[in-house]
Amino acid sequence: MSDTLSNSDDRNRMISAGGNTTWEFQVKPAGGNIRITFNIITPDEENAPEWNVTLYDSTGELWSNFMSKRDVNVAGAGKHPKVFKLEVIAPKGARYGDEVTVEAVIASESENITETFRASAKQSIMILKTQMDQEKSVADSLLSKANVGEKDIFAILSPGKLRGYVFVEGMNTERLREKTRDIRKARALVNGETSLKEIDHYLTPLSTVVGILEGDIVELINGPFKGNKARVQHVDSNKEEITVELIEAMVPIPVTLKGDGVRIIEKEK
Repeated sequence: MSDTLSNSDDRNRMISAGGNTTWEFQVKPAGGNIRITFNIITPDEENAPEWNVTLYDSTGELWSNFMSKRDVNVAGAGKHPKVFKLEVIAPKGARYGDEVTVEAVIASESENITETFRASAKQSIMILKTQMDQEKSVADSLLSKANVGEKDIFAILSPGKLRGYVFVEGMNTERLREKTRDIRKARALVNGETSLKEIDHYLTPLSTVVGILEGDIVELINGPFKGNKARVQHVDSNKEEITVELIEAMVPIPVTLKGDGVRIIEKEK
């Protein structure tokens, strides 16, 4: 065996609690049998939940860390490289930062080579379905539960323009199901998870002047001219301000105010 050939994937992976990741690696032909010995390392081994580590080849499962032996003998593949797949499954009860390191010592008659793979547990962004227009109520109820027991809920997001759903950032979907079980307006967790990339438009507030154009007729909703109608004369997107001219004033009075200080009642035609 001259050496091992691994795919280009990063050897350090982050996966959600209950999720899995796999690496493929090849062993160049060397003749005879190949022995692979595994060393599974988990910090805080006495208290950390157990990860599931399994080795496969084209015939199926060859070894797992639930077997009594730490090694496995595999016949070589003749002239062709022998392809292996290593799968790591994170425990459902994994805490943030829990990790496992898998050292695979690949030995033949000629030499030994060690391949190292590492997986760390990360939080998930889960989607909780709620009764329509009860999103904030559900979020508030879940927040009160988040501070009880093990702290495995990190953030709750209820976007104002999204009806019927709440986003929850946490570690353990099973514990989240338990915590939502007796929240009356909560329905169910949507299968799978989402990502920050998919919800970042909810995290970035829109400019208060979006949708307001020069010539629009608006109603002032706060300040000394509250209730007056005005026509938009200028929109300053950088400052999120608009300048309007009161329609019913005896003398044209320009007024500058923030975009959230008006309500559009008629668009410019």
